[in-house]
Amino acid sequence: MGNSLGNSLGNNTLNNSVLDTAQGRPIAKRKKDTAADSARRTERLLIFRLTKPAKAGLLSLIFPGGGQIYNHSYWKLPLVYGGIGAITYADFFYQVRYKEYANSLEIWRRTGTNTGDPGPRSSLETSEANVRTGLNVYRTSRDKFIAYSLLVYGVTALDAVVDAHLSEFDVSDDLSLHWYPTLIPMPSALPMPGLALTLNLNSKRSPK
Repeated sequence: MGNSLGNSLGNNTLNNSVLDTAQGRPIAKRKKDTAADSARRTERLLIFRLTKPAKAGLLSLIFPGGGQIYNHSYWKLPLVYGGIGAITYADFFYQVRYKEYANSLEIWRRTGTNTGDPGPRSSLETSEANVRTGLNVYRTSRDKFIAYSLLVYGVTALDAVVDAHLSEFDVSDDLSLHWYPTLIPMPSALPMPGLALTLNLNSKRSPK
């Protein structure tokens, strides 16, 4: 009699747990509704079908700032182009001086002097060792800024991907957290009392 009553209560609890007491609809239906989120919906880019985050990231890789424009985050464009412009200028600056010292080093190796060196800075060097030192300094700085440019390029693409993900969710005051009493199924015959928490993160788009 006791086991029969316990099994009956356990089965009723499991059946009731299938219903979301906060939303009044089946949990399986809620999962189906939320499955088609921003990571699953696709949009067309030329001949490809891509999710919105993937499209934003690809546009950023093809054209700097393209992902920010696609996400309508226009206020980020000065940051993107300012950063890329500054690093590109620094890279060009050190590349020009590297080439100057590379030509000067070739002249020193060929003639043993700086005679005929057209470089405005390298022609002032008094030894081949000094020219070699300057060459190494400018080459190291150039390589660093090449790495920096790749880093900034990647960060802009990552920002576009993350922004595309976050743009699907409601970050207004409509977010809510609810708690309510419930019965938690246990391996034993009888369920245990407890508290259930429900956090609503509303998507701005209805699933397709």
